[in-house]
Amino acid sequence: MAIAAVGQLCSTASMAHNLSQCQVLVRKAVAAGAKALFLPEASDYIGASSAETVSLVRPVQQSEFVLGLQKEAKDAKLPINVGIHEPAEGGTKVKNTLIWIDEHGEIVQRYQKIHLFDVEIKDGPILKESTSVEKGTEILPPFETPVGRVGLAICFDLRFPEISLALKRQDAQIITFPSAFTVPTGKAHWETLLRSRAIETQSYIIAAAQAGAHNDKRISYGHSIIVNPWGEVVAKLGGDFKEPEIATADINLDLVAKVRREMPLLRRTDIYPEV
Repeated sequence: MAIAAVGQLCSTASMAHNLSQCQVLVRKAVAAGAKALFLPEASDYIGASSAETVSLVRPVQQSEFVLGLQKEAKDAKLPINVGIHEPAEGGTKVKNTLIWIDEHGEIVQRYQKIHLFDVEIKDGPILKESTSVEKGTEILPPFETPVGRVGLAICFDLRFPEISLALKRQDAQIITFPSAFTVPTGKAHWETLLRSRAIETQSYIIAAAQAGAHNDKRISYGHSIIVNPWGEVVAKLGGDFKEPEIATADINLDLVAKVRREMPLLRRTDIYPEV
């Protein structure tokens, strides 16, 4: 078994401030004996408008946030999974990406969010992610890490079981959903969706969440969580943001194997397509 840490913070438009929050989380993860730290979507910054989102973006080689986290990972010998923004071709949009920084401080995996959050909530926020974000075009195959075989997904991807099932079919043992859920949708669906993805894929689900008020226009739900392959919540944080915090859980790959062996899910691909 290995310990995984899920981190929670409240990103603002300041990369320096957000990096300092993540540095706190790295220290807490190291102190807890974690073998990997999972951070939320858009940890580098959250802008107050589409224009600000685009104006703040930097390539990873020029991002003080990413360079700072790479140094933290290398110094602590701690892999870090973190959601960031990257420039999209043309300069009018950004990529919502999730990177894996290994224990040497190198970016070794990168996934670009496939499903974008375009919704209008009655008496709530209107969010059109596609205004400033370029959608991804492919699923990243799962890869080996010190805590298990990880498959990457981001936030709104959670509502589409196909991506989780595709990652499970490629032997993912852990699936990530770093997020910045709104409060109304978080209250209604967050834990239910995460537990559902865990049960149907028989995998660990690790969902690091943004929490609290990022600016005058946007508040995130929080409640970072780790769910085991039986659908049990094994680590959870709250929704009121006071300071950066972590929760930890043992990742038991024997449990993944046991659940999959004792509850075999044999799909009828003679009747419906394989995902």
